[in-house]
Amino acid sequence: MRHWFLCNFSALLSQERWSVHSCGTVVQSIKKASDSEEAETVLNMAANREPEERKKDMKQIKIVFEGGEDEIVEKKSRFIATVRPVESEEEALDFIAAMKKKYWNATHNCSAFVVGENQELQRCSDDGEPQGTAGRPMLDVLLGEAVHNVAVVVTRYFGGTLLGTGGLVRAYSRSVQVGLAASKIIEKTEGTLLSIRTDYNGIGKIQYLLGQRGLTITDSQYTDIVELETLVPQEQLTELKEAITEGTNGRAAFTKEEAVCFAFVDEEPLIF
Repeated sequence: MRHWFLCNFSALLSQERWSVHSCGTVVQSIKKASDSEEAETVLNMAANREPEERKKDMKQIKIVFEGGEDEIVEKKSRFIATVRPVESEEEALDFIAAMKKKYWNATHNCSAFVVGENQELQRCSDDGEPQGTAGRPMLDVLLGEAVHNVAVVVTRYFGGTLLGTGGLVRAYSRSVQVGLAASKIIEKTEGTLLSIRTDYNGIGKIQYLLGQRGLTITDSQYTDIVELETLVPQEQLTELKEAITEGTNGRAAFTKEEAVCFAFVDEEPLIF
C-alpha cells in the first residue's frame, strides 16, 4: 500500500506541482497513512495544493521602477550606493561606466547587476577590493531580494582604516540594501486586462466581487449599458469570470481578454 502511495506521490512531484518545502509536509502525512483510504485522502489533498509562494514566483517579479541613491559611513569610509533599472547587459555596463566617470576620484567603484525574468544574467566586480568582498556580496543582496533587471554601483572613498574581509562584506551588502530602500520597487504581475459589459442591475454585484478580491476598476463607461475594465492576476481569472457569471445570472459579458503584465505605482495602474 505504501509503495502505491509513494509511486503516485513521485508522479505528482515529477509534474512540479509543489515546492520542496510543501513536500515535506505531505511526506509527514505519508508516514502517518496506515490504510489505502487514508493514504488516498492525503494524496488528493496534496494534489489540489499549490503553495502561495510558488504562485508568486511564477506570476510576479520585482523590478526597480525608479532608481535611488543612498550612502553609509563605516570607519570614515564612505560607501555610496546608486541603483538603476536596466534591460540588458549593454545598458548595465553603460551605467557602470557612467558611475566610474562620475566618481573618477573614488577608491573603488564596485558593481553588480542581474538581467532577465529568471535572473539568468548575473555579473559582479570587486574593482580592486579583495576578491569576494564586494561584488559577490552585492550580487547576493540583489538575488536575495529577488529583484530583476537592476544594476547597482557602490562607490567607496577610503577613510584611512582597513575594514578586513568581514567588514568589507558587511559594508558592501548594507550599502546595496540602503540603495534599494531608496529606490521605488514594484511587483510586475502576469495577468489579463478584462473588459466586462453589464446592465445596471449587475454593476453592484460586479463591483462587490472585484472589491472582495482586491481588484481595481481601471476604466468605466456608463451609457445605456455599463462597461468596466479591470486588471486580473492570471491565477484569479477563471474563478472571477465564473463568479461574475453566476452573480449576474449570466447577464454580464466579457468583451475583451488581453494578456498583459501590470503593476500599480502609487495606486495607479501601469501596463507593460
